[in-house]
Amino acid sequence: MVIFPGGLQAAAVIFDFDGVIVDTEPLHYKAFKQILIPHGLGFSWEQYIETYMGFDDRDAFVQAFNTKNIQLSHDELTQLISAKAAIFQDVIRSGVTPYPGVIDLIKTLHSANTPLAICSGALRSDIMPILKMLNISDCFGIIVSADEVAKSKPDPECYRLAFERLSARWPLSVLLAAQTLAIEDTPAGISAALNAGIQVIAVTNSYQRQYLSDATFIVESLEQLVSGNLELNKFIVDDK
Repeated sequence: MVIFPGGLQAAAVIFDFDGVIVDTEPLHYKAFKQILIPHGLGFSWEQYIETYMGFDDRDAFVQAFNTKNIQLSHDELTQLISAKAAIFQDVIRSGVTPYPGVIDLIKTLHSANTPLAICSGALRSDIMPILKMLNISDCFGIIVSADEVAKSKPDPECYRLAFERLSARWPLSVLLAAQTLAIEDTPAGISAALNAGIQVIAVTNSYQRQYLSDATFIVESLEQLVSGNLELNKFIVDDK
């Protein structure tokens, strides 16, 4: 059991990916622009944050084309997603930087045998190369990506699936959703986790605190969960 600041206890932890482990949102924005601008559908960074951040690629493209009342066929949408994924792979080849404290947190929890998962609106092909770059791919027994769900956050489907897979992988732990904790950075992600019955620590990497007020607990940086900051209780890992 992990005891987090504020007294939150968790038997398992589910991490969002973009905006929690790595700052890839500007990279996704760059890839989207390369696809959408030739269609006359470009949008500003502020619009990306307000409307598109938190969507998976599928819903982001649908939303962008809906602004021009254009309905995409399944094949057209699939082609757009594939093209954007290829551009993203090129973008990340120069490397990515993890958020402060997140690698220490992940490795500390993993070393204590805490069941860990990723629940992300990114494609698996976006996630796996970055996990390998950061040398943490072996820390996550479960990864739920946009490829595996019908609806993106704030729909709770992805978190329900992540919890089901955690429960199946660690049956002796008798995991409960209420004893599982998500780490999120967006209002959509917070809503998805809470509606799956999972408590949430929100980190202000992408949104200011006032937009994350529905979370169970809020921190300015994940460093606060491993640093022993006097304003928070240093978490304790009990692997008994």
